[in-house]
Amino acid sequence: MNDAAALILASTSPYRKQLLGRLGLPFAVVAPQVEETPLPGEEAEQLARRLSEAKAQEVAMRHPQAWVIGSDQVAELDGRIFGKPGSAAGAVEQLQTLSGRQVRFWTGLCLCNHSRQITLLEMATFDVRFRPLSQKEIVTYVERDQPFNCAGSFRSEGLGIALFEEMIGPDPSILMGLPLIRLCHLLSQVGMPVLDP
Repeated sequence: MNDAAALILASTSPYRKQLLGRLGLPFAVVAPQVEETPLPGEEAEQLARRLSEAKAQEVAMRHPQAWVIGSDQVAELDGRIFGKPGSAAGAVEQLQTLSGRQVRFWTGLCLCNHSRQITLLEMATFDVRFRPLSQKEIVTYVERDQPFNCAGSFRSEGLGIALFEEMIGPDPSILMGLPLIRLCHLLSQVGMPVLDP
């Protein structure tokens, strides 16, 4: 990889890869080696901010000339953090808790370049109001969409849309895990405008 002109997505998420692909820019994907366990007492916003920066910085250390994008998302309800459920049972449990409630999603976005010592970090929020869900609806959804690697146990770009009463936010890509409107602004700031590559 020629780091000098490279754009790298520091992520293992297929959803973030698909989202970044919408911008039509050439990029590589590198898995960050970051421990994602919340720190004691860490709030949702702090966790999303810390992990998005940590992912970008870890990959940027290995590719110092590249521009590296890191992002992380955490769902929050009443101060409780909801991460990736990891299993069908975990997803069912999360959706039982979120049923009929309004949930906030915190998404951190970091763009950095190690050799230039530039780190730009932003936070974006998006709220979702779940409809009251029956146990049968929850189990059926989890079986069909298998949202085991999604914070909050749903995929809004898929069947997860059937779980909601309302989506409240400035950019639906925030909810999908990579805030594209904000990313376009950051790329322009560092001389990589999406519409004038």
